[in-house]
Amino acid sequence: MNKIILGITSVMVICLIIVLVFYQNSTKTPPLKLDQNEAEQNQSDQNEQALYADQTIDYSLQNDKLQITYDKGKSWTTVPIEIGKLFEGDFSGNKQELIDNSYILSNNLAAFLYSDGPGLADNKIILKYSLDQGKNWQDAVVTEHYPSLRFRKVNFLEENFGYVILSGDRTMSQEMSNVFVTHDGGISWSETNSSNVTRLILDGGFVDENTGFLSYGIINPDEPDLYMTQDTGNSWMKANINIPDQYNEIFVQAEMPFKEEDHLAVYINQGPNGDYEGGKVKGKFLSNDNGKTWEFSTEVKPDETE
Repeated sequence: MNKIILGITSVMVICLIIVLVFYQNSTKTPPLKLDQNEAEQNQSDQNEQALYADQTIDYSLQNDKLQITYDKGKSWTTVPIEIGKLFEGDFSGNKQELIDNSYILSNNLAAFLYSDGPGLADNKIILKYSLDQGKNWQDAVVTEHYPSLRFRKVNFLEENFGYVILSGDRTMSQEMSNVFVTHDGGISWSETNSSNVTRLILDGGFVDENTGFLSYGIINPDEPDLYMTQDTGNSWMKANINIPDQYNEIFVQAEMPFKEEDHLAVYINQGPNGDYEGGKVKGKFLSNDNGKTWEFSTEVKPDETE
């Protein structure tokens, strides 16, 4: 009899233990789970790298975003442009940095040229700009239609007057090039008359609202090919550059002219294949008729042209 009672008691204890364990497991709080969007955001935040600025006013292309700073990296503002649009067209250079001269970043103006459209053949060229250090942005259409952009440059000489120089539709060593100007601070743009030159453009720009230059020839040049205007691009003419005999086929590429005292000056370099004095020496030429004719002044070393 005692054995029967002991057996029944043992079975009851076992059942009680099973019930107790089941109850404890059923009352445990399940682990919290992040929803998918929150989890992806947290992972994205972890993957983003801290941004660093070299200068007080600077930009960054890290984390697949164009961002600007005005306090040497303490705070950053995202520019609402897809990074790929800044490099669209005939460009195969370093995409870790913005294309030289394709943007302006100053206390009073942040501006970025970009191409926007369905493909390479026919895109809008737009200047996105801010006058309040990135708090508000505006888009100005420079041109509604432009094929396969290669060279691009934007600059403002004063608050209202600025220019954009573009080239595109390149075929071998030929391309189209166009100059656009604004007289209202970038709100609207108008195209100047064409220079009708189809060589590949090296550089260009204006030194004042009337006087501008376009320099051509980047593939095996044998002499400088500089065009100038004195009427804001209504007409263009080839500048006369008098190269001394000893520098023929040595100084072959004109850079962008600049104002110096009471005249204009320009450096003419040796092109991609120059080997005179190591290939880095340039010729300095001066003009006293606002860019129509140029006379040799002196040789200059690379560190003297900075």
